[in-house]
Amino acid sequence: MSVCSRIKGFTRHHEHIADLFSLLAVVLLFASIWFAIDYQGVIFHWMKENVIINGSLMILAIVVVVFMIFALLNIGSARFSEGDTDACFGTFKGRRHGGTSIGSALKNWVNHIEHVNKKHR
Repeated sequence: MSVCSRIKGFTRHHEHIADLFSLLAVVLLFASIWFAIDYQGVIFHWMKENVIINGSLMILAIVVVVFMIFALLNIGSARFSEGDTDACFGTFKGRRHGGTSIGSALKNWVNHIEHVNKKHR
């Protein structure tokens, strides 16, 4: 049993916890926006002291916050996945199943687009 199927099973059985993860993602998004707006003067002054190090730390902090938001949203929405497949996400399968050939990757991409179009008709 993979980690993805465990997360899906847990969030399907405990929907209130999955809703909590989704709510935490939204709270983190708006809290980070509020923090950036409210403390922008302090942040800019801090970044002026050493642009390279502090700027890199700021970019790292932004990447971590965005990663945490996406992780919380993925955990919260895992119960809505169709079927009991082992795939974590319904992403484009070109690199995983097509080998190294560009032609087979293109063919897999076209099949993926056709499948998406059939789903939305």
